[in-house]
Amino acid sequence: MSVELISILVLVAVFLIATVLPVHMGALALVAAFLVGTQVVGEDVDWVLGGFPADLFMILVGVTYLFALAKDNGTVDWLVEQAVRGVGGRVALIPWVMFAVTGLLTSVGAVVPAAVAIIAPMGMGFAKRYEIRPLLMGLMVINGASAGGFSPLSIFGSITNGVVARNDIPGSPLLLFLSSMIFNIMLGLVVFYLFGGRDLIGKRDLGDGEVSDSRADGGTPAGGPGNAGGTGGAGTRTTRASTTSVQTTTVTGGTSGAPTTTLDRNRILTLVGIAGLAIAVLFFEQDVGFTAITVAVVLSLFSPSISKGAVSAIAWPTVLLICGIVTYVSLMENIGTIDWLGEGVAGIGAPLLAAILICYIGAVVSAFASTTGILGALIPLAVPFLMAGEIGPIGLIIALAISSSVVDSSPFSTSGALVVANSPEEQRDQVFKQLMVWGFSMVLIAPIVTWAIFVLPGWG
Repeated sequence: MSVELISILVLVAVFLIATVLPVHMGALALVAAFLVGTQVVGEDVDWVLGGFPADLFMILVGVTYLFALAKDNGTVDWLVEQAVRGVGGRVALIPWVMFAVTGLLTSVGAVVPAAVAIIAPMGMGFAKRYEIRPLLMGLMVINGASAGGFSPLSIFGSITNGVVARNDIPGSPLLLFLSSMIFNIMLGLVVFYLFGGRDLIGKRDLGDGEVSDSRADGGTPAGGPGNAGGTGGAGTRTTRASTTSVQTTTVTGGTSGAPTTTLDRNRILTLVGIAGLAIAVLFFEQDVGFTAITVAVVLSLFSPSISKGAVSAIAWPTVLLICGIVTYVSLMENIGTIDWLGEGVAGIGAPLLAAILICYIGAVVSAFASTTGILGALIPLAVPFLMAGEIGPIGLIIALAISSSVVDSSPFSTSGALVVANSPEEQRDQVFKQLMVWGFSMVLIAPIVTWAIFVLPGWG
């Protein structure tokens, strides 16, 4: 049995064992990487550890540490209130604002994980305060990042267009960008419909700590419990928005005396730190993880009493899980398993079948590893049958790009991991399971859908 096939079977076994038995999947994956690397491949431990995603570890730790501080000192509450005022208090628009902002960041050059790292923690603050499902908010942030991810200015777009140009394949950067953006907008509509977006329509933040539901039945039968505590007329229900800050400076707002978060020294410093993180990452290409943890440490020096519990708020189980799985997938890449699969598919005599299999390989591997790396590796593998002229190259490149990027919602990818890590602690396991189901549904659905839309018609 080949080493490549053994590595695939071991990965399947890791998932099965962790599903059936109460064994942490990340720890199990690290053990699998150690055993396969040293006993099957014959390499040493240093070689195995070479696949440990130190950059991903730093992103997860640094970003969750920084935003744990921001939550503790009330900065997230303040940001939530300002953004809600920006959309006129319409709660249903909040997920779409997060979608648009993240998409804008990636379309002008932000790396997708960096944009998600900046926006996801704030989005989860909105979700908790206005009882928006974390899954809905997280997916809107991730899909927004993917929507802008193939702009000619973005990293994904630059890499894909560069690989296409180097291999003398016909390409269309604008069509790639627009196709990805439209696909992700449509996917956002599906997510909004499936995961509670309809329940948000009609809800409005009154600006004084209360949320009004102006739907015809207020979410309950007319005259029922939904109106029991309301202050408006028939069909209007009013509830008080939850607050999460442990230290809140308040002023009286409206007529209800509800708390409104105001700026103090710690919050101003935190806002400056978050803005500095965004500027350093987006314009000076600094490392997301190290920059975030640097900002967090500086903030801790200014307010040590508030920062005491922030380190324990880092999602350590999630960090172990993601890093363990990615370490094992890196081992598979290093021993040539991914290339082995790609070359086998490229050698198939039926071009349409080969095209859909290439898309599936891109989706499966990208759900666990680097989307950037997959785009750079699989497009050249497709060159032989693309040059035969039986498959439209532009269509296949678009299908492969979308299939490899929409699966970033998997909790094993950087974007999905950031959403899990920034979810409320009591819902973190549930969000992980939901993202795993959604991510793998994208692995199954996205390749066949994009193949049917872009490859079958013979685009390019």
